[in-house]
Amino acid sequence: MQPVDPVALTAELVRCPSVTPMDAGALDILHDLLSSAGFECAWADRGGIRNLFARFGAKGHARTFGFNGHTDVVPIGNAEDWTMPPFGAKERDGVMYGRGTTDMKSGVAAFAAAAIDFVTSTPPDGAIVLAITGDEEGDAVDGTTALLAHMEEEGEAMSVCLVGEPTCPDTMGEMMKIGRRGSMTAWFTVTGVQGHSAYPHRANNPLPPLMRLMDRLASHELDQGTDHFDPSTLAVVTVDTGNPATNVIPAQARAAVNIRFNDIHSGDSLTAWLKAQVDEVASAYGVEIDVTVKVSGESFLTPPGHLSNLVAAAVEAEIGVKPVLSTSGGTSDARFVKNHCPVVEFGLVGQSMHKVDEHVEVAHIRQLKSIYTQVLQDYFK
Repeated sequence: MQPVDPVALTAELVRCPSVTPMDAGALDILHDLLSSAGFECAWADRGGIRNLFARFGAKGHARTFGFNGHTDVVPIGNAEDWTMPPFGAKERDGVMYGRGTTDMKSGVAAFAAAAIDFVTSTPPDGAIVLAITGDEEGDAVDGTTALLAHMEEEGEAMSVCLVGEPTCPDTMGEMMKIGRRGSMTAWFTVTGVQGHSAYPHRANNPLPPLMRLMDRLASHELDQGTDHFDPSTLAVVTVDTGNPATNVIPAQARAAVNIRFNDIHSGDSLTAWLKAQVDEVASAYGVEIDVTVKVSGESFLTPPGHLSNLVAAAVEAEIGVKPVLSTSGGTSDARFVKNHCPVVEFGLVGQSMHKVDEHVEVAHIRQLKSIYTQVLQDYFK
């Protein structure tokens, strides 16, 4: 079997307009390629989402190296703003353009190519698993969680996992992720009494208590950071009354905050703190304040050790850069994998992900395949 070209495979995947929840044939391409290389493939579809599980080697082997990634992409926005076709995978001056070129069809192509070539040339004493979802950019409720549920039902397991998300801020190889902050959003609705703005004493304006609550939350220092995490942050992201009239005191006002939190906190502890703040303000102003909280993921950390050392050594061996171990950025599907096995993330430069004219340097795709190949060689030696 000829070596798999990760650049050509990236282009094939990018040409599939797989905007969540559509697959548009992307996972079929990978299914056929992996099957032809001897991987046992299975579908772990759920909720209208396609998910692909592939394994080479014995089920349940004590040394099972896993890769995780996604083929779904965010919408393109206004197509007229793109200077290159959003799903064209066109190359110019060593750069490939298109939605998903960075986030993260190139990463999937790189680890699929590395895995196929590795098992073809040196079948490992162990197993390699690829868990690829079509639901990471959306609500992520029927994606990697469905793959993990499938694995549990079928007696499949990964010993360790590498997620191929873009992790490098500016230059190739500079950063890997060994954890992620938690993420949660809280929505607040303050209910007062509507009235005429000329007679405020006959109303109960919901805006002052809402502003007071937002000020209390935004000015509070959650913490000063930990050994591996920056300080937690809280951002007020929306405030709204839906009131266009300047002579009317509205009956209700709404706001929302987003919190990115480190390992000092949990979703439950922060929810309790928010509700305590709500109760104090509601009591002081004589209003009702309803709060709804959604925790997208808890913070987690894979302590520096064998897995992070393995990946860092491969990066340094292939491109001469020693990556910084970081927990920065948003969330990823590693937040689900961490309940299954130790997990780290390493991938490409992510500057253009989700942007108009998303792009990737072609040379970086080849470098990433080489790094993943080195990781596999070192893991199974």
